[in-house]
Amino acid sequence: MAMKRDIFYLSGPLHLTYVDWDNVYHRKSVAASLVKGVYVLEKDRQERRKGPNALAQPWWVFFHFQLLRILIDDVDSSIFGAIYEFKPPSCLYNDTLHRSPRYVIAFRGTITNADSVSRDIELDIHFVRNELHQSSRYEIAIQAVRNMVATVDCSNIWLAGHSLGSAMALLSGKTMAKTGIFIESFLFNPPYVSVPIERIKDKKLKHGLRIAGSVITAGLAIAMKGKQQHKSLSLDSFAAFSAWVPCLFVNPSDPICSEYIGYFEHRRKMEEIGGGSIEKLATQNSLVCLLMSAFGKESEPMHLIPSASLTVNFTPSRDFREAHGIHQWWKPNLRLESKFYKY
Repeated sequence: MAMKRDIFYLSGPLHLTYVDWDNVYHRKSVAASLVKGVYVLEKDRQERRKGPNALAQPWWVFFHFQLLRILIDDVDSSIFGAIYEFKPPSCLYNDTLHRSPRYVIAFRGTITNADSVSRDIELDIHFVRNELHQSSRYEIAIQAVRNMVATVDCSNIWLAGHSLGSAMALLSGKTMAKTGIFIESFLFNPPYVSVPIERIKDKKLKHGLRIAGSVITAGLAIAMKGKQQHKSLSLDSFAAFSAWVPCLFVNPSDPICSEYIGYFEHRRKMEEIGGGSIEKLATQNSLVCLLMSAFGKESEPMHLIPSASLTVNFTPSRDFREAHGIHQWWKPNLRLESKFYKY
């Protein structure tokens, strides 16, 4: 069984011989495969695999993409991202090609190999501290996105990422959305900075903790604004980029991303019980960031977004590796549930 799992991790969605660009599953599978391609590019570099020995190319060629450019971290020289260009053969007939992207900018997550793990973990910590936007890797990423947007219409561009790479894609997409540029985004297992309340089995306890958290967060946000010490997004500015609806893909057995399930669902429940005004303030603030601001360190919660298309994979996971892995998102016959949340 283990051998079968490993083969599946390496093969990708070989069952997907035809891409229907109108099909949500197909689009998700392509985006996840291109992210996997970035992982394998970096592993090829680390293991000095070149030419016919390199393993990365099939991950994009299979879907008629070409590698346009790699994004390299200026600290450890690791490959953390790639820009792909869609180049279908002229003989390919597909009446859904108008929905395909022209370019995809993809970012990998943390790799535990010795050549890159220290830098990746450093950036993981930056994300937890809401400082990822201050890293040189992010500067390289957002500049690549801006250059691409300046070249082609944003409707022809996708952003995609997994784990730390998903945080990079989310932050890049959020930054562009604040300027009115909305890029279609596929965020796999995006990290959420919070205590994993979603893992609590008792629904009443979980709901009570969320309500208490909302009241405390909203109250602290009001107090901080009253003292003019906190410079959080206003309700108007938070709502201003609500038209950007990134696609989030999470697994409830993955504590790194599962809290997004509760984040959006709790907002809906608060509106139902008449606490919508409290939750509107709480949903755009992080208790950690507010406490940091109380000590004079301004910080915007980068993982919080107003709107999303949230897809949850309820297929049972054997372990954390499976629940958090990119490979789950191109498997067939998944138990998926999708909901649209608009701020």
